[in-house]
Amino acid sequence: MKFSILAFFFCPFLFAQTQYPKDYFRPPLDIPMQLSGNFGELRPNHFHAGFDLKTNQKEGLNVYAIADGYVSRIKISTFGNGKCIYITHPNGYTSVYGHLQTTVGPIQDYVKKTHYKEQAYEIEMLLKPDELPVTKGQLIALSGNTGSSEGPHLHFEIRDTKTEFVINPIFFGFDQNIKDTKKPTLSSLYVYPLDNAMVNQSKQPLLVNMTLQKDGTYLAGKVKTNGKIGFGINAVDTDDVSFNKNGVFNVSTFLNGNQNYNYQFNTYSFDEMRYINAFIDYPRYKKTSQRVQKLFMKTPFALSIIKTDSLRGIISAVPNLTSNYRIEVSDYFGNSNSITVPIEYDLETPLVPAEPVTSKYFVRYNKDSNFEKDNMSVFFPAGTFYDDFNLNFDVKNNKIYIHDDTVPVHSNFTITIKDTIYPESLKDKLYIGKGTSYNGTIRKGDVFTAKAKILGQYGLVLDTIAPVIKITKPVEGKWISDQKKIEFTISDSLSGIKSYNGYLNGSWVLFEYENKNRKITHTFDDQYLTEGENFLKMEVVDNVGNSTIFETHFFRSQQK
Repeated sequence: MKFSILAFFFCPFLFAQTQYPKDYFRPPLDIPMQLSGNFGELRPNHFHAGFDLKTNQKEGLNVYAIADGYVSRIKISTFGNGKCIYITHPNGYTSVYGHLQTTVGPIQDYVKKTHYKEQAYEIEMLLKPDELPVTKGQLIALSGNTGSSEGPHLHFEIRDTKTEFVINPIFFGFDQNIKDTKKPTLSSLYVYPLDNAMVNQSKQPLLVNMTLQKDGTYLAGKVKTNGKIGFGINAVDTDDVSFNKNGVFNVSTFLNGNQNYNYQFNTYSFDEMRYINAFIDYPRYKKTSQRVQKLFMKTPFALSIIKTDSLRGIISAVPNLTSNYRIEVSDYFGNSNSITVPIEYDLETPLVPAEPVTSKYFVRYNKDSNFEKDNMSVFFPAGTFYDDFNLNFDVKNNKIYIHDDTVPVHSNFTITIKDTIYPESLKDKLYIGKGTSYNGTIRKGDVFTAKAKILGQYGLVLDTIAPVIKITKPVEGKWISDQKKIEFTISDSLSGIKSYNGYLNGSWVLFEYENKNRKITHTFDDQYLTEGENFLKMEVVDNVGNSTIFETHFFRSQQK
């Protein structure tokens, strides 16, 4: 594995120039294309996989198939892309449409049938080419705000069907739908001393002053160092129409005229997404919410958008020689901005020391590590982290303290706790939680284990509190012949909701769940209603098995 990573990164600064079809696809919406998020934009724990298209701040806009093909996958989820359609096209690409309000026509008939067959709201369907064919421009759905969306919009992707790599939609001719004459904005520059080096008399990262030049570029203040350093930038891009602060397309750095680091948001796999936490200055992000993009790799990581030399963007000053370092940021349309940084060798005494190391433990990113105290332990498999680091670890007051969330985690680690407090009658109501948040927990006798991807404080949490069900508009004993829907709010104060099921006159009926407002909604269907009195039952179960049942009855005359 080590050889493959090195061979991958230490290569010429050339991206494969794939020829993508420019006039094969049409836009998925009727309205002019405006971006609220672009491809590669920096998001929590992932790079954005496509375009977020504005829908005039409302739901219900028509969504169309961008080309002939067939619906190959449909996924309905309370998180992520919410209601989502995948269409496979005969030219080797798959288009994705997310956060939908609803599917329509034959697609919706297929979805509804599957909901009732599986008796579940969250479902995933993999279809064959002859089951749901579509034509270019066919209405497939209405835009919405489902899943993890923070406002009405359409999430739109294009993927390579064979590899499932996501591809920047801009390459498929959609640049003709976007006007962009604005160059990217460079708001800040940081320098990082590495391996106990000093920079500008500091052994801690520093913000570097920048001066705007007459030609619109920036000149940074002189950087003085006696060892290895790296740089990071805060940069965003805008276009002429959307005005949203989106991600930048290409960043290149040059040392004395020679390119030494580059990344470009062309295409990448979902397996690479979490490397964003190595790509940015993660501790700064957790402390300030500012995503500084690092222009070096202290330890190699396999993110395919990065091309670099054998030094991985790390710079060493040379005595009696001032080096010239330049950062160039550009968008797809060729608009660019740059910073020039003079670097000089210096042996001045540092005024700002390195942060003191107070931990007793050390973790190597490429080695298994296990730490144990009293009745609790944590195991980190090799590859859990991106870099070596000094770990704070302790067990006290029935809690296990595993550093803090300023160190990014790439893959799951395992927490084990042996219970010595609770009686047997309560053990099935225990789970391992960070605070009270639930982590999937396995119990074997007195021993509890859970996987986690966030460092911090964990412990056993007792949950004997059942979920809460509240009807939005009471119907008990009422005639509601004109009412089209019935709605509840469901919540759980500790382990969280695991399942919910509604039954009308003894038959399972579909309730759609919206996690943002915790509401579940059933749209009445005459198939499950009776003339006169109807009985409704709702059951909600949390992650440790506590359940609540809500029952009511109402009267209804069939609508003709």
